[in-house]
Amino acid sequence: MTKKWLAGVLLAAGCGIQEPEQTEPADGPERKELEIEAEHLDVPWSITESEGVFYISERNGTIAKVEDGDVEHQPVELEAPLSDAAEAGLLGFVLAPDFAESKEAYAYYTYDKEGKPYNRIVIVKQHDSRWSEADTLLDGIPSGSFHHGGRLEIGPDGALYATIGDASNPETAQNPDSWNGKIIRIDESGEAEIYSMGHRNPQGLAWDEGGTMYASEHGQSANDEINLIQRGRNYGWPDIEGTEEAEGLQVPLAVSGTDETWAPSGMAWHKGVLYAASLRGEAVLKIDPKTGKVSKEIEGYGRIRDVFSDGDYLYFVTNNTDGRGNPAAGDDKLYRMEYER
Repeated sequence: MTKKWLAGVLLAAGCGIQEPEQTEPADGPERKELEIEAEHLDVPWSITESEGVFYISERNGTIAKVEDGDVEHQPVELEAPLSDAAEAGLLGFVLAPDFAESKEAYAYYTYDKEGKPYNRIVIVKQHDSRWSEADTLLDGIPSGSFHHGGRLEIGPDGALYATIGDASNPETAQNPDSWNGKIIRIDESGEAEIYSMGHRNPQGLAWDEGGTMYASEHGQSANDEINLIQRGRNYGWPDIEGTEEAEGLQVPLAVSGTDETWAPSGMAWHKGVLYAASLRGEAVLKIDPKTGKVSKEIEGYGRIRDVFSDGDYLYFVTNNTDGRGNPAAGDDKLYRMEYER
């Protein structure tokens, strides 16, 4: 794998900080009803779908295939055993654009090497009811006890994007010779580059219809962020966070502030509105991309790890079996939200 580093001077901030407004909902479609699509998921992490069938990565190393409400936990044969570090395991997962023919997908997982955790991004292939690691795209990414990052998404340009945490070592986020604390882009030839830097623990990615990228990020102590991502920009960690500003460093579209924690994870763009899963906040967040106003769209289901849009419906998956939640009967679950236009 050849690393291609972005060069040049990082540009100054182009947008202001929007403090959260929890009392005023963002504009968008009105939620109509909520249905359970699947139950008994095992620490689910990432939702993806093909031809009406859902494939959801589970942190213990399985892919939950959800078809017509039935769940099959399909094992994934990986080249290295999964790490038992906190928050580690099989994380990001997204189907290749040609999955119907190739049966290939991309996965992000944490493994141990010589007593230390590392992350890698790989291609996995489905064989009937199991998966196996087929090729490596990026390997040897240092990790830590926390802050693995882990989200994978296919961008509107057809490239694979990944969020990588700072591995509990903040200074790596400002180091251009490290993948840590970055959002990276891997093109169709397999070449990787740093797309943006200065991130602490980014866990969500989404694009609007015009191709604008958004990312969610865990703050150090509250100060969680929703960022509008531009190529080559620096998002400040650890030099600034939350409402702080500095020349050449970007400020968030929205921030939770110092008195509230979202712990935002997966994101989705749905009918003109941005949505983010919230773990600590135990909600689906609704973000107005024009104003940065944030409201809680869904509450009362515990920790939410990921949200997904198929264009018609918005889906989310709970994460109450991850050791930090309070599982209810049948947890974890995949839910579908139907909207009125």
